[in-house]
Amino acid sequence: MIAVTGSTTTAAAAPARLDSYYGQRLAWAGCGNGYECTTMSVPLDYAKPSGKQVGISMVRLPATGKKIGSIVLNFGGPGGSGVDTLKASKDAVSADIRERFDVVSFDPRGVGASSPVRCFDTLDLDAYFAIDPTPDTKTEVKKAENWDKVFANYCAKNSGEELLAHVGTVDSARDMDVMRAALGDAKLTYLGFSYGTYLGAVYADLFPKRIRAMVLDGAEDPSEKAQDLMADQDDAFQVATESFMKDCFKAKGCPFRERTIEGAQEQLDELYEQADKSPLRNEYDGRQVTEAVVSAAVDYSMYDPRSWPKLRQALKEAYEGDGTKLLLLADASNGRRPDGRYDNSFEALMAINCVDHPENPCPNWPVKGTRYPKKVQAKGSPPIVVVGTTRDPATPYKLAESLAGQLDQGVLLTNDADGHTGYGRGSACLDRKVDQYLITAAAPRAGTCRDPHPQA
Repeated sequence: MIAVTGSTTTAAAAPARLDSYYGQRLAWAGCGNGYECTTMSVPLDYAKPSGKQVGISMVRLPATGKKIGSIVLNFGGPGGSGVDTLKASKDAVSADIRERFDVVSFDPRGVGASSPVRCFDTLDLDAYFAIDPTPDTKTEVKKAENWDKVFANYCAKNSGEELLAHVGTVDSARDMDVMRAALGDAKLTYLGFSYGTYLGAVYADLFPKRIRAMVLDGAEDPSEKAQDLMADQDDAFQVATESFMKDCFKAKGCPFRERTIEGAQEQLDELYEQADKSPLRNEYDGRQVTEAVVSAAVDYSMYDPRSWPKLRQALKEAYEGDGTKLLLLADASNGRRPDGRYDNSFEALMAINCVDHPENPCPNWPVKGTRYPKKVQAKGSPPIVVVGTTRDPATPYKLAESLAGQLDQGVLLTNDADGHTGYGRGSACLDRKVDQYLITAAAPRAGTCRDPHPQA
């Protein structure tokens, strides 16, 4: 494991060998629509600070009023581009936050424009995403295993083992501390969603006294084993799917014949089986709408209730034999752009997870993982706010309970609602508590917000 250099120094200090990184001045330049962009330099390997470097792509929206400092956002993944996401959503934070902070996001190392991991070309990824997710014959199992081996080999060939060894969350957390200093902040103000909570928790454990305020929304549990997380997610996606079904029963054009959870689930399972045996037709291009495509479309739609109308219509057409709209939903999940090219979000996700969670199903990965499940305490930190949404499909509520309980100063805010993450999703109660904490650094009391997300 890479040594944790300087994790016990004072809030604004930097280890001597890293002074040039901590002291760098960022050259911001306009990049359209009021945004400013820059690239920050960090060492590829923090144990060798004078060796190869990685450029971290960053974007910011300058504060509109009297500035407190910067707030750093990570929107999740791992593998998601923070630069692209923030540039597409000025409303990622409230007007009150925009007034008081420069809103900053970035592409973590290995992601987007920050030395991206690359493995497959478009046609290979098209084929990979069509593989049967529930192989039930020896031939299907063997096919899936072979594809995983080929994928790992191509990642090593096209990205290099040196980069793959240093895209994990520990290195990204150190990058974020360099970012804090380069932004001119003595302490970090941070808002992380989904995987961003894992990144934030690791940062808090490494640099607990360098935090001003931190919100971890849609929490992961760094102490949970990968196989346990997958089981918890299976249960949570089922809860979310049932919530979608109940909403569908009340909506016009609901495709389910029976207005019961059991009947709707049976009809959905029939669609999976049908697509497994004979892919649905696709009016968009030459790809097949397989079971994997249908499953990806349904799961993706569980992340946000605002996507449920699209899923209702896609399922209605799928039951008539047309899987085109399901394919487009799956494309959004898999990072496939309208021009047919993929972003590198999936490849980066695999690379980061195989470093962070070496107990994962990564037996063919070309480099060894460096981090195992580990409790995070962040002793000496200020209060850290953890947000858990009760029917969150991707980061089950129990994980937020666990993380808040692990942290030395964890405060749990419960969002009684559907969808993945809570802030900015329709709960005035939650948004108000989070905004007040980020602006004042005074933590709210633990409690529950019950005003729901907008329903379709």
